[in-house]
Amino acid sequence: MAEIGVDTAILSVSTPGTSFLADPADSAALARDLNDYTSSLVGTQRERLGFFATIPMPHIDAAITETVRALDDLQADGVILLANDAGVYLGEEGQDPLFAALNDRAAVVFIHPNELPGPAVTGVPPFAADFLLDTTRAAYLLVRNGIRQRYPDIKFILSHAGGFVPYASHRMAIAITGDTGRSPADSLEDFSSFYFDTALSSSAAALPTLLAFAKPGHITFGSDFPFAPVVASQYFAAGLATYPGIDADTRTAIDRTNALALFPRFGV
Repeated sequence: MAEIGVDTAILSVSTPGTSFLADPADSAALARDLNDYTSSLVGTQRERLGFFATIPMPHIDAAITETVRALDDLQADGVILLANDAGVYLGEEGQDPLFAALNDRAAVVFIHPNELPGPAVTGVPPFAADFLLDTTRAAYLLVRNGIRQRYPDIKFILSHAGGFVPYASHRMAIAITGDTGRSPADSLEDFSSFYFDTALSSSAAALPTLLAFAKPGHITFGSDFPFAPVVASQYFAAGLATYPGIDADTRTAIDRTNALALFPRFGV
């Protein structure tokens, strides 16, 4: 945190979460242990640290139980959901009870990619391209299947500037229109209402599209540490700090103010 100038961090357990455990009981037990540990870690520095709870997806009943416990009892700052768990994508049919529990709590949901449910391509590291597609697939299903509409109080954060979402949003909106009959404008509204972090994405190539697409106040800083080494986090933090297309107020909003709207306890 000190090396990249971060004062406050939200901790989470990223890929692969608990999805490598096929048995629902094993997955739920690991999620519970992880959340108890992270809660105790955060409890020593609550003015500096928060955490997103690990949820044992794709096991819906266990996921709901741990979501309720983590948010209500452990006072987690939100939950992390992987774009897919063992090939089951976020936003597929059958997940409404989980989204209802999250919506009732106006929860923050951080969506992070997992490895694609298919063979890797030799020479293409998953983080370089596959992870971006994974996030995009989940975002597409959340919009296409009406979840953004039915559960408006959930605040979804898409990692890595949303994968391909800002760049391909109009293309995806047209596809959803052909599939469901919804207007492209409605789908674009849903896509732009996601929150987006800047992890590995605050470059002079990516920032113009993200800034043009995201709703005001919907971009937050992200580091992707420890998957991204410190040197990578420093590289992209410097890109955000020096990008000439944003003014000081916008930079401050991305670095701090927008996140405070999601996590107001840190502003007290």
